[in-house]
Amino acid sequence: MAHEGASMLRDGVLLLGFALAFVLLFRRFGLGATLGYLIAGAVVGPQVLGLVGDAEQMITVAELGIVMLLFVVGLELDPKRLWRMKTAIFGLGAAQVVACGLAVTAVIYFAASYPLAAALAIGLPLGLSSTAQVLPMLDLGVIAENPFFVVSMAIALIAVKTLIILAIGLAVGMAWRAALALGLLLSQGGEFGFVLFTQAQNGSLISGETSSLFGAIVTLSMAATPFLMMAASRMRQPGSGNSEREGPNSQGRSDGATALVIGYGRFGQTVSQMMTAAGIRVTLIDSKVDQIDVAEEFGAKVYYGDGTRMDLLRQAGASEATVIAFCIDKDQLTTELLEGVREAFPQASVFVRVFDRRTIIKLRGAQVQEMVREVMESAVVMGRAALTGLGLSLQEIERAENSYRTRDKERLDLQLEGGDLRAGKERFMPREGGQVGEPDVTPQQD
Repeated sequence: MAHEGASMLRDGVLLLGFALAFVLLFRRFGLGATLGYLIAGAVVGPQVLGLVGDAEQMITVAELGIVMLLFVVGLELDPKRLWRMKTAIFGLGAAQVVACGLAVTAVIYFAASYPLAAALAIGLPLGLSSTAQVLPMLDLGVIAENPFFVVSMAIALIAVKTLIILAIGLAVGMAWRAALALGLLLSQGGEFGFVLFTQAQNGSLISGETSSLFGAIVTLSMAATPFLMMAASRMRQPGSGNSEREGPNSQGRSDGATALVIGYGRFGQTVSQMMTAAGIRVTLIDSKVDQIDVAEEFGAKVYYGDGTRMDLLRQAGASEATVIAFCIDKDQLTTELLEGVREAFPQASVFVRVFDRRTIIKLRGAQVQEMVREVMESAVVMGRAALTGLGLSLQEIERAENSYRTRDKERLDLQLEGGDLRAGKERFMPREGGQVGEPDVTPQQD
């Protein structure tokens, strides 16, 4: 027993050490962690260096690791957020898994002549997509014995799932580039398939050889993940020459900035220049090529990209930033996006430019540092200037501004509480003669 314990400890240290070394190496070359894990498992296994043996025992540990990983993923889920995303998760997600699983089952049934029960036991797990990066045992002899079948089935798996997810995305109104990119990202097999294949083998639905064969297919599809991600990244870029603009990770590093400013229009320029004047390093991101080109004429380095994408924020250094300022115009942000940013980058204070109080009401569940209405402060400045032109004293101007701000805040608090734009209408500013009430026509509510 002592010898077995020492052997397990030694094998664990070797696996973790090789995994760490290969992941760091592969990330250095921009290939991602998935391929690093897989190659590390192949190198340390019995077919190459033979440093770790007893594959059956390792598979048992790996299956337990997969189950625990999924358990940890469950712990991270917020039920309220899950319910808000119920359409995407239980609608589109379920449609993707079922449609892909049945389609892959059909391919296996007709291409490999497996019984229907066996084809279902294999096809449905293949319909799952990878949710994390694990270290499966890459059992190489199976691929060497059936190279054409393994490679062709891995390609078929990726192609079928990509096309089905593309179709689902187009059906719900996604742009074709975004739908195709989503299909590429979700097209590989999932690590939970290893567990399901083993259960199917134990239930005598498939043989051990078949389980190993399709485990190799899943592994090969997962190895393609970094290359699929690169293709998906290119597909998300509009086809008007935008790919020539530099993204925040094109040099494999971030600027090490303290603050990220998303959107470099008039609003974002003021915010970023104030922080720069205070000695703060700022990374700038904008999705408008013309805006980036104009900014570069004035010496500003603006990276191209969609700053509402979590992966791009991470590439831009959001994990190290202490401030993330969304200065994009219109009504592009959602509560789910902002909550996702807060969860992914808890060390950063999030500031949001909003169009008007309607947008604040829409985003009222988001936990951000502050929301700033884009024209309010400039309108207050003009109001003060108008009162000065009318000959009021500084004391009278201050009193008028304070009165407006107090009533405006009280109204906004009531509107946020009830989610109703018309709440607190009795706190609308007085009309001429001191009478409080709504204006004669309903205005655009800032």
